[in-house]
Amino acid sequence: MRVEDFDILSKTVRERSGLVLSKDKSYLLETRLMPVARKHGLQGLEELSDRVRKRDEGLIGDVTEAMTTNESLFFRDNKPFDQFKSVVLPGLMQARAAQKRIRIWSAACSSGQEPYSLSMLIKEEGAKLAGWSFDIIATDISMEMINKAKAGLYTQFEVQRGLPITLLIKYFKQNGDKWQLDPAVRSMVQYKYFNLLESARTLGQFDIVFCRNVLIYFDQETKGKVLDGIAEMMPPDGMLYLGGAETVLGITEKFAPVPGHRGMYQLKGGSPAIVEG
Repeated sequence: MRVEDFDILSKTVRERSGLVLSKDKSYLLETRLMPVARKHGLQGLEELSDRVRKRDEGLIGDVTEAMTTNESLFFRDNKPFDQFKSVVLPGLMQARAAQKRIRIWSAACSSGQEPYSLSMLIKEEGAKLAGWSFDIIATDISMEMINKAKAGLYTQFEVQRGLPITLLIKYFKQNGDKWQLDPAVRSMVQYKYFNLLESARTLGQFDIVFCRNVLIYFDQETKGKVLDGIAEMMPPDGMLYLGGAETVLGITEKFAPVPGHRGMYQLKGGSPAIVEG
């Protein structure tokens, strides 16, 4: 790949999504963007780069989508979901006993495994949550992923990754060579297109935010802006989840780690609504 092609493509992807690509990741551009070039009838990345320079918005949208589509899996890393069920949910239920409403944001939700994992956990609580309302908002920058998530249709490989067999049997039905998630679980999640580089105020306030395994693709300045924006959307006792390789330290002053709970963060000066087991 020509240096000038890498520069314009990586710059465009960064401007549109925040994704930072170092020069040793040029193979990612080649792997993911050649299908985009073929889709648009172009011979290769040189022609694609020329069209990007001319600000072909349709093509730029496809380039951004191709570069920001990431894999996901059910109950990824397990620990955050165990914490949600045993520590965070009971605490918020005590704190929200009058309203009986909890709002959850799954940011950069990809193909829906994270928000659906939360939905199934909530379903499993059954009678404990009678009368409660749960708003689960899931967002992504890729419309392809949003549409896949809405469909709730997963391959055998996808359901084998992290999903307990008991939940597969209970909430999925086989549909040809794929598995279809129960409509009642799917209806618990509202999907929306959203770019983390933009202001999230239009989404409302959230008691719990899952923003896991996405900040690792951003530079320090962008990470700080995203985290500061999330902080504005949370009540003083709200809870933020980041990925295992992510941190707020040295990036933002708005959040602090929750002692004893790796991957969980609280607003500085706030008091998280948690119940210690």
